Amino acid sequence: MPAHGTKTSLALDSTFDELKTILARHSKWFTVREDTVKNKRNYHLILEKQVVIDGRPRKELWFASIILQKDSVGFYFTPPGVKDKLSAELLSHLDGKSCFHFKVLTPALKKDVEAAMKLGLESYRRQKWL
Repeated sequence: MPAHGTKTSLALDSTFDELKTILARHSKWFTVREDTVKNKRNYHLILEKQVVIDGRPRKELWFASIILQKDSVGFYFTPPGVKDKLSAELLSHLDGKSCFHFKVLTPALKKDVEAAMKLGLESYRRQKWL
């Protein structure tokens, strides 16, 4: 992690805080968990409900998470049927199947993350998980 108080660490802390604010606006449907990742700031929205996915029962379903990494903030987000509706700008930050990496959040990216969260909620409602 960048040295405490450096320009990089302050920018990443700010990015984490901005993402956390966006996620927190949607927390009423979920259980919030923090401090589950050792030595890293983290925040998670988890649906604690018995659901069946691909024939397998699950006791909880993780909706969205953010973790402050060494060089970026990871935004983990994988509701079904949402990826093809995300903006090209947001998708340019996707690394792998479910993790978006941000160093800073532009106003446009904040709007994109907010739109993604709304799409995710709609997806969960279609699945009858909410």
